Amino acid sequence: MGETVIRPYESAYAEKVVRLWRASKEEAIGQKEIHSVESHVHFLDEMLPKAYQIHLAFEDQEVVGLVVFNAEELNQLYVAPEHQGKGIGQQLLDFSKAHSGGSLFLYTFEVNRNAQRFYEKNGFVEIGRGYENEENLPDIKYEWRESGTSE
Repeated sequence: MGETVIRPYESAYAEKVVRLWRASKEEAIGQKEIHSVESHVHFLDEMLPKAYQIHLAFEDQEVVGLVVFNAEELNQLYVAPEHQGKGIGQQLLDFSKAHSGGSLFLYTFEVNRNAQRFYEKNGFVEIGRGYENEENLPDIKYEWRESGTSE
């Protein structure tokens, strides 16, 4: 296993990133992606950069993970299914925490128990449920606050 390197997203990686994202999400929630690959690439290249930083995890020059965040929100965090359990998600989460404003919120699907355990282990606490999404699956809203930060 090579060293994991986190670098800013470049659109040259769009299709590889979208394939990773879709595979990881489908495995996590047991549901096929509802958007076409083309619209997913458009979302990644044109919509997300307007409000979020996008970074990729590389291992041996291969894209193995994705994190999308800003100072307040962790919007997406996905690791290729074949690379899960190696600490890549932890590195991406730690990176987003370090570049946050001292707190982050996120939504995860209620069916995604692995994500819930991961975020709870990393100091996120549940602050709400039942948020709407395109997948029509119940969500859990989580929040993390850096030690010493207040409301």
